[in-house]
Amino acid sequence: MSNRTSNVVEFADPVLEKDLLTELISRGAQQLLNQAVEIELEERMAELLERRLPDGRQAVVRNGYHPERQVQTGIGPVTVQIPKIRARDGKPVVFRSALVPPYVRKSRSLEAALPWLYLKGVSSGEMSAALATLVGPEATGLSASTVSRLKKDWGNDYDQWCKRRLDKDQWVYIWADGIYSGLRGTDSKLCVLVIIGVNELGEKHFLAIEDGVRESKQSWRDVLLGLKNRGMNAPKLAVGDGAMGFWAALGEVYGQTRQQRCWMHKMVNVMNYVPKSMQLKVKSALHEIWQAPTKEEANKAFNLFEDMFEDKYPKAVNNLRDDREELMAFYDFPAQHWQSLRTTNPIESTFATIRHRTKRAKGCLTDKGMLHMMFKLAECAQKNWRRLRGFDFLAKVITGVRFVDGVEATDKPKRKAA
Repeated sequence: MSNRTSNVVEFADPVLEKDLLTELISRGAQQLLNQAVEIELEERMAELLERRLPDGRQAVVRNGYHPERQVQTGIGPVTVQIPKIRARDGKPVVFRSALVPPYVRKSRSLEAALPWLYLKGVSSGEMSAALATLVGPEATGLSASTVSRLKKDWGNDYDQWCKRRLDKDQWVYIWADGIYSGLRGTDSKLCVLVIIGVNELGEKHFLAIEDGVRESKQSWRDVLLGLKNRGMNAPKLAVGDGAMGFWAALGEVYGQTRQQRCWMHKMVNVMNYVPKSMQLKVKSALHEIWQAPTKEEANKAFNLFEDMFEDKYPKAVNNLRDDREELMAFYDFPAQHWQSLRTTNPIESTFATIRHRTKRAKGCLTDKGMLHMMFKLAECAQKNWRRLRGFDFLAKVITGVRFVDGVEATDKPKRKAA
């Protein structure tokens, strides 16, 4: 254990406490298993393709599904449904899944199966073994071609997702962040550039999950130009960390979009410049700024922060001062949206546990494998997102209604003098 001590206060992460990775894996496991079983069936049908009736029709055909059953795993029950086949020539035929054999109700390695499946299984040499951990030696019949086709399907799904049109929606807010994960056979990390958007109905969607170069301006510019070419309108507000090339790229591609810096990132950055003994006091003073009910009160709290700490901790104050205007942008939008606009939490909450797990599994995936794994986990998470709180105010934001301190402005006409 290192003797080096950090001067940064660790914030409690509610997402990690709830084990979001387990939740994501549970939702994605059913889709993964059924997809793998369907590929097994296709290979079995290909083996029987030459078996024909006298009139030339195929002798073996699909015949629905067996009843659903649950396989108990380390992350809870996973529902699977095995397809059936039947012979029209009177000769017996059966399809048995090597991945989920008949009567299996419990995985052989409850603690390791699905986490390892997602974090190590995408790589070619390990995925077959990872799938096999669900049921033990019975899954050894799962062929390498099945694994290869499953990975190819993931890649194809990702490629199609990256090409979908975005002009059917009005995108009101976007959140941007860079996610880093370890790669196999290298000390470098994959940088995944992530953008989430909310449309006029309050529905949140992943808009981009792409690999980049250390969150550089050019990488973000390529991502934003891709979104623009696919029809994304200029959002009203973009939320992100201040230390990204994203902002320079945003100014070039969507110059009319306003900027909001993430308060959680900013607080961590500021606290890094003060000793640990003072961090609780600094944290409290920062809370007084971004939790103020009006912009005027926030500015007063900001000025007080400068007076209190500038002499002793000038770097901390300068770090905060650099983004003063962008930290206050949320006050010009509906108060119902403030909770979502002050931070990049929509991205952080989805990827926090993935970051946590990939630190422990560093080197387990190739860049494409990691990218596709993140895409699949993100896709599963998105299905369970709730609409933005106060979504009925989005129409007013789109039409340019002015908000002051989170409340719709009532600009009364001036009375004429008698």
